[in-house]
Amino acid sequence: MMAQYLTLKEEAGDCLLFYRMGDFFELFFDDARVAAACLDIVLTARGEHDGDKVPMCGVPVHAATAYLQRLIKAGHRVAIAEQTESPEAARKARGSKALVNRAIVRFVTAGTLTEEALLDARSDNWCVAIGEAAGGVALAAADVSTGRFLVVALDGGSVTAELARLAAAEVVAAEDSAHAELAGALRPRAEFDSGAAEARLKRLFGVATLDGFGQFGRAELAAAGGLVAYLDHTAKGALPFLRPPVVHRASATMAIDAATRESLELTCTAAGQRKGSLLDAVDRTVTGAGARALAADLGAPLMDRAAIDARLDLVGWLHDDGGARERLRAALRALPDIGRALGRLVAGRGSPRDLGQLRDGLDGAWLLGERMPADGPALLAEIAPRLRGHGALIDLLKRALVPSPPIDASDGGYIAAGYDVALDDLRDAGAGGRRAIAALEAEMRTQTGVSALKVRHNNVLGYHVEVPARAADALMKPDSGFTHRQTLAGVVRFNTPALHEVAARVAQSGAHALAAEAAHLEELTATALAQREAIAATADALARLDVAAALAERAVEGGWARPALVEHSCFEIIGGRHPVVEAAVAKAGERFVANDCHLSEQSRLWLVTGPNMGGKSTFLRQNALIAVLAQAGSYVPATSATLGLVDRLFSRVGASDNLARGRSTFMVEMVETAAILAQATPRSFVILDEVGRGTSTYDGLAIAWAVVEAIHEDNRCRCLFATHYHELTRLAERCAALSLHHVRAREWKGELVLLHELADGPADRSYGLAVARLAGMPPATVARAKAVLAKLEAGRAKTGGLAAGLDDLPLFAAAQAVEEAQCDAIRAEVEALDIDALTPREALDTLYRLKALAREG
Repeated sequence: MMAQYLTLKEEAGDCLLFYRMGDFFELFFDDARVAAACLDIVLTARGEHDGDKVPMCGVPVHAATAYLQRLIKAGHRVAIAEQTESPEAARKARGSKALVNRAIVRFVTAGTLTEEALLDARSDNWCVAIGEAAGGVALAAADVSTGRFLVVALDGGSVTAELARLAAAEVVAAEDSAHAELAGALRPRAEFDSGAAEARLKRLFGVATLDGFGQFGRAELAAAGGLVAYLDHTAKGALPFLRPPVVHRASATMAIDAATRESLELTCTAAGQRKGSLLDAVDRTVTGAGARALAADLGAPLMDRAAIDARLDLVGWLHDDGGARERLRAALRALPDIGRALGRLVAGRGSPRDLGQLRDGLDGAWLLGERMPADGPALLAEIAPRLRGHGALIDLLKRALVPSPPIDASDGGYIAAGYDVALDDLRDAGAGGRRAIAALEAEMRTQTGVSALKVRHNNVLGYHVEVPARAADALMKPDSGFTHRQTLAGVVRFNTPALHEVAARVAQSGAHALAAEAAHLEELTATALAQREAIAATADALARLDVAAALAERAVEGGWARPALVEHSCFEIIGGRHPVVEAAVAKAGERFVANDCHLSEQSRLWLVTGPNMGGKSTFLRQNALIAVLAQAGSYVPATSATLGLVDRLFSRVGASDNLARGRSTFMVEMVETAAILAQATPRSFVILDEVGRGTSTYDGLAIAWAVVEAIHEDNRCRCLFATHYHELTRLAERCAALSLHHVRAREWKGELVLLHELADGPADRSYGLAVARLAGMPPATVARAKAVLAKLEAGRAKTGGLAAGLDDLPLFAAAQAVEEAQCDAIRAEVEALDIDALTPREALDTLYRLKALAREG
């Protein structure tokens, strides 16, 4: 046995091996140590291998799903080794001591789950492959629980940004990939060959060309082929459900890098929790599929104005018609998740209940489709036909299945009476046999005089007679007609020829009935899977309706407004609010203070000053979230909103150490700011908070000054820049598109009152000492700080302060030109030198001349 185990373990590689032994999955050696620690189960030892006891632990097969869930969540991968023959078949084929054959039937990994208990119903579960070819990089992503298959053409976009958008459960790459550090599993390079991948995809979807699915570059083919190969490997040849690939261009959605997603907490908080995120504040969906679709929408806001308006039209219709919205949400709430039920059936891990869910879900979708108005929004007219068209399948499943089919098919009972006359006869025979057994039990009680006599059944003895031990003597007599089978502490068990005959008839009819039901289950599953694409399209349509109804519900609930999208670069928000903060403030019984934001070509950069806790960061974030919501097709938390499309969204608000990569908070801030300056375009939207605060005052002010100028002169994007460097307000005199604003605060009777209102002009001061006092700093410390501040301000008045001399600086572009001209002059001198012809005296004179040129700079 150990030799068989070691062979399978070699195939399993770095996966924990679940080795089936009877009713348990056993783990050995290091796998047992890891699993015992993770699952908090007993680690034992048995037998010997190389002279040592073999560590082992095990989990019951019937409870394996719960243990798998814990192992997967802990980051482990598991290989399932099942018995591929029965012990009886092994003994018959190879003798009485034959070892049962086993094989790995499946690899269970985070990105290949289909089981309901292992998945979050409200989140997608993406398995992503990174493909590289012809100098390009692409991603392929599949959620095998629903069959969705995306190929992401990065078009110069960032791999990490797309992985963050997808929130990939598992990432796969080639062994020699340049992005191997991002992958949790590495596969042979041959699996990512673009030529072989193209052939693999054609075979999978039964097509002669992939042109019908879109235009695939070599990198996209490599990613898609590598992903399909990996899924085939994990499923051991039983490839899970994959719909035809949809090509997604990164340029078709708003670009949001990983740092910005984390900063804005779009779908989860910095702590990794859904609660407290934008998604949590917005989500009013009533189905798991709708929640997954909403998360995808918020993670990838659209760049197509027509598509955004189509979504907004649908939301608007449901927003304005409260009755239609309530009826739709009530109907959707009652429907099962047919997308994931279909995924389980395709993967071969489905159950009668999954077929019942398809029946109920498709039937409910049909009824919804029948009630849809003919004059509704364009998007409704597009998706309504997908709700219908399954009449024959619905009728078949209604006739074939009982109203509530079980999860476990092994005990039968899921095929409805009247569907199959032969099956009904078998069931009647079994029921007649059970009635005969009951009559036989009554007859034996009368015959023996033992009123406590029972006919019972177990898996070892089958049907048998059981009497109390005190009444067993009479049945032990040779002429009693009873055959002794087993003696236990308080009872004795017997058999009789009559009982054996009836029991055989019951068992035979029961076995035949189970086989007939299993055959029907297989036929019904095949019939359903023949329509997998249409069923998946219906699931998508239901999800889109749920998202629209949920967003309409949220808009009515919060008094949100429909955004107006325009082609020119603007950002006009009246009464804007932060949805997450507003909900938290409302829970505390307080009112959120709304603020306006007016960015235009003439005023595209706002410099926002004011005290800590005054609401600067909230103001910055709420406007970024409004842009995300608007382009995702949602109403927004504002009185009104008009904005030009945002191609890239950047947020540098708060940072923390990245010790794993050797980066301090300031270094993280500088890396993120550098990315903004390198990538932001005039159509981008940028929020920056306290740039430069992580270093010395002079260095920080210099960096903040240069960043403001660069954004104003070079990037020319819409930007909100919050700062405590009041010296930056001088830039308003020289940067035409920069305007000054502050969050209002007042001191009243020695106490700081934060008004959270945005006003024009710079703040009169930072109120830092007032905030320190508000935070509970000891009075003596505050008093000392006040004295130090007085000295510093007196010195600033004499010297002109930190910003002394900055008025003489040329603007950013002019400074660049001067620096480049000086550099060119020195370079021209050096390039003109004939070094071999110089005398020592001439060389020295040349050095003095070059030094003078440098000094002039």
